[in-house]
Amino acid sequence: MYSFMAGAIFITVLGNLATIISISYFKQLHTPTNFLILSMAVTDFLLGLTIMPYSMVRSVETCWYFGLTFCKIHYSFDLMLSIMSIFHLCSVAIDRFYAICYPLHHSTKITIPLIKWLLLLCWLVPGAFAFGVVFSEAYANGIEGYDILVACSSSCPVMFNKLWGTTLFMAGFFTPGSVMVGIYDKIFAVLRKHPCTTNNLPEN
Repeated sequence: MYSFMAGAIFITVLGNLATIISISYFKQLHTPTNFLILSMAVTDFLLGLTIMPYSMVRSVETCWYFGLTFCKIHYSFDLMLSIMSIFHLCSVAIDRFYAICYPLHHSTKITIPLIKWLLLLCWLVPGAFAFGVVFSEAYANGIEGYDILVACSSSCPVMFNKLWGTTLFMAGFFTPGSVMVGIYDKIFAVLRKHPCTTNNLPEN
């Protein structure tokens, strides 16, 4: 089990590192779309490097060896990076929507300043949400037996009460997921009507 998970971590880290180096090094790749890809690669690289190894140990050993404080830090980063990945995918969907549905306006709508604001949103909002909720322990209010679980030195409980569980699902997964489905449905409809559109897509 360790070897399989370690292999998955290695592929995740190496693949995203290659993407980061490629886009950073080659100036011809410095386009708004590729900056989105670069930021998403950094997110997944950090997920593979800082989160997955500890999650691997917990999954295999069914025990947490790293203390309660690091448990909160680990879970905050895990939650933040996971939501960030979804936000990045949503941003890429918006970029592809303009590139395919409005190709003549893509370069004027999807600009470097806009991408900077999108990336700021993708990083700050999940970070503030994850660290705020986890370190305030607001997510655990009303959960029976939570104090007992926390008191156990070998436990890193990951659970949300009904309020914060619903908030996380709606804001972090369902809403951006629905946006992506709607956008790609629109893109698919445009491509079905105008199959030759793909030949006129902007390079970035």
